[in-house]
Amino acid sequence: MADAADIPRTFESGPSDPVRMADGPGTFAEVDIAAPVDRVWELVTDIDLPARFSDEFLGASWDGHGPALGATFTGRNTHPAIGEWEVTLYVHAFDPPRSFGWCTSDPANPGARWRFDLEPHGDGTRLRFTVALGPGPSGTTAAIRSMPDKEGRIIARRIGEVHANMLRTVEGIRDLATAGS
Repeated sequence: MADAADIPRTFESGPSDPVRMADGPGTFAEVDIAAPVDRVWELVTDIDLPARFSDEFLGASWDGHGPALGATFTGRNTHPAIGEWEVTLYVHAFDPPRSFGWCTSDPANPGARWRFDLEPHGDGTRLRFTVALGPGPSGTTAAIRSMPDKEGRIIARRIGEVHANMLRTVEGIRDLATAGS
C-alpha cells in the first residue's frame, strides 16, 4: 500500500481532525489513455472487468438490464478482515460516454459511492475513478462501531486499500484500451 501522504484524499465536508465518516472521506485514481472515449466507455461499463485488477472485488452481474440509470447489479467482494460478501449496487450516474456511477446497499443511505468519469484529453481520454465512503452502513462503519476511538485510523487504512485497487483498475483499463494500438 502507498504511503498515506501519497494517496489523494477527498471530502464531501470537513475534514475533521481526526477524519470522521461524517466528512464523506474518499479518494480517486486518474490516468490518461491513448484511446478514444468510446473505447474506454465500453470498458468502464463492463461491471465485471475490475475484478481482473482488484484484490477485493471478485466480480458482478446485472440483476436485470444494464447499464442504465436505476439499474441494479450484485457485486461479490472479499476482505481478509470480514471474509466474502455480496452487495446490491444501484446505478445512480449514467451519462454515456461521460459518467458511470453506482452506490452500495441503499441509494438513500449508501455505504459508498463509486464513479468513473471520462473526458476527451488530447487524442485520447482522461479517466478518473472516484469513491466517497458513507454515510450508510458498511464494513468500515462496522469496524468503527467496534473501535470508535480509532475512527480516523480505520478510515485512513480503508482509503489506502481502496485507492490501491482503484489505481490498479484504471491502469488495467488503460492497458486494455491501448492494447494493439
